[in-house]
Amino acid sequence: MHDDMRTAIEAQVGHEFGAAHVYLSMSGFFDGQNLPGFAQWMRAQSEEEIEHAMKLFDFLVDRGVAPELPAIPKPPHTFASPVEAFAAAFEHECGVTRQIHALYEIALEHKDYSAQMMLQWFITEQLEEEKLTGGLLERLKMVEGSRSALLILDAELGARQGGEHPA
Repeated sequence: MHDDMRTAIEAQVGHEFGAAHVYLSMSGFFDGQNLPGFAQWMRAQSEEEIEHAMKLFDFLVDRGVAPELPAIPKPPHTFASPVEAFAAAFEHECGVTRQIHALYEIALEHKDYSAQMMLQWFITEQLEEEKLTGGLLERLKMVEGSRSALLILDAELGARQGGEHPA
């Protein structure tokens, strides 16, 4: 594996673990707002990000690399509103998409076909993540100012289990 590819994937492992921290922090925010469904949804999102990090980590290990893990920045923990939190989540997902695309460009440049195959899964996953998070952001904007509608959406999001994506 080319060093550029290795270091870029190691960095992405850190980004994915960082995303897990962001979503876990958002879960705590929503718990503090007495919105347990949103909190559960964000916790499940955090767990999913850990799975993504491990997929990349295992890819490196399978290629004979002992991964060097980067530091993870401290995530934000307060937001002005649920809309602001989901806007941050959506922007975060768009950033991850750009990171995955950059990884794919490196894989193309170095003709790393194994990495290209593995990254195809992430490209598809990011399309789904942007659609889901952006859709939830738009729904939150629609119910903004209506506490009863917010509680209905909270109940819907609370039904999420593990890797499921309701809404």
